[in-house]
Amino acid sequence: MTQGLFDAISLAMLGGALALIGGIIGSCIGILIAASAGVATITEEPGQFRNVLVLASLPMTQTFYGFIVLLMILTRALPKLSAAPAGGNGLPILFSALIAAVAELISAAYQGKVCASGITLLPKSKGKIMMPSMMLAVYLELFGVLGMVFSILVMSLMGFL
Repeated sequence: MTQGLFDAISLAMLGGALALIGGIIGSCIGILIAASAGVATITEEPGQFRNVLVLASLPMTQTFYGFIVLLMILTRALPKLSAAPAGGNGLPILFSALIAAVAELISAAYQGKVCASGITLLPKSKGKIMMPSMMLAVYLELFGVLGMVFSILVMSLMGFL
């Protein structure tokens, strides 16, 4: 098996890295948006700090989903790919991981917007908006989970996991 930028192993590893990068970037964007709203809310009503902390941290989970896809590729797909005749083809793994990368990035960023909306209303609602805000943010969380699941499912159906 040849080593290079576009060999099967490199493409598969690139896919795993992109899944993690999508989660990290999306989480950073989502937390930035929610935490920025949180600063203003805490200034207005310091007693809402705990609620702000919870809502602002919700977009963080997409990083873990991207990391799970990376781990699945490193521990399950790469050994099978290495054992394949002529080194196999890493493109299917790369494209499968892109499902997770895009889902994690978009869901985390938009989850931050939903959380920011809830955070800005915490003082006005005396904290009563906390649970409804979390429930609405869970809808976007679901797309992050589905991106991870679909990515793993596709790799599994192709025989890589």
